[in-house]
Amino acid sequence: MKESIHKYFQVGTIQWMSYPKSAPMDSLLAIARDDYFDAIELKGFGTDNEKAKAILEQSHLKVCYGAQPRLLGPKLNPNALDEQERLKAEATLLEAVDEAEYLGAKGIAFLAGKWEPATKEQAYAQLLKTTRNICDYAKTKGMNVELEVFDYDMDKAALIGPAPLAAQFAADMRTTHSNFGLLVDLSHFPTTYETSQFVIRTLRPYITHFHFGNAVVEKGFDGYGDLHPRFGYPHSANDTPELLDYLRVLKEEGFFNAEHPYVLSMEVTLRPGEDEQIVLANTKRVLNRAWALLEE
Repeated sequence: MKESIHKYFQVGTIQWMSYPKSAPMDSLLAIARDDYFDAIELKGFGTDNEKAKAILEQSHLKVCYGAQPRLLGPKLNPNALDEQERLKAEATLLEAVDEAEYLGAKGIAFLAGKWEPATKEQAYAQLLKTTRNICDYAKTKGMNVELEVFDYDMDKAALIGPAPLAAQFAADMRTTHSNFGLLVDLSHFPTTYETSQFVIRTLRPYITHFHFGNAVVEKGFDGYGDLHPRFGYPHSANDTPELLDYLRVLKEEGFFNAEHPYVLSMEVTLRPGEDEQIVLANTKRVLNRAWALLEE
């Protein structure tokens, strides 16, 4: 493409993934000072929230809030069959909405919890309950809620995806809540045994946010699962050709929107011994190359 990617997307990065070694405030400053980025995806800063808010207000970055760590760290499950366990997950997501609002985000993203085949339908109903309650609360603040589509049997083993089930869930949610959408990630397509074309076309009406990155899906190799290694990592599934295909499908399906650009964030992190700045530069190079190869 001759035109800048920044015309059609708000290019972002996920702070805690790009800078796992750095202090959160240091990495926030690094991203805020880097004009390659139009958006930042973050979690809370605890006692430094006030300082973070001041930096974000200066930055002109679009702020996105990822509530996934709130669930993954303490192993909370928004589709738990035990109602008390479900309520614990719901409570932290309600807190996430408040924190996101304070930091300037217009919504939150989260993921479904683990599931068992024998109780899949009950877990699905529990996830609907949680998500509707979160959407109800977010709506009072003019905010949105996004569910990120993950693998269902490889690593995170979340209830939602694959893509057809994600489409069913999103359709059910949209019957009651217009402030709900789906977040899709190129990193996860290999982990759900799907292609960019299949995922994007299947989920077309419901997608509100994009991630891209890499995954190792060959068992027995380092980085296997949902670990988001750098592009070019040994035995990994995605590199420049796969990102180019992803962008091509997004273009074909009408997601290039100069007036209201979608967020397109890199979700890439380190393997042992790697350097934050080098891996971040690697990711920018791959995105730049894929964009340059995209036909008008």
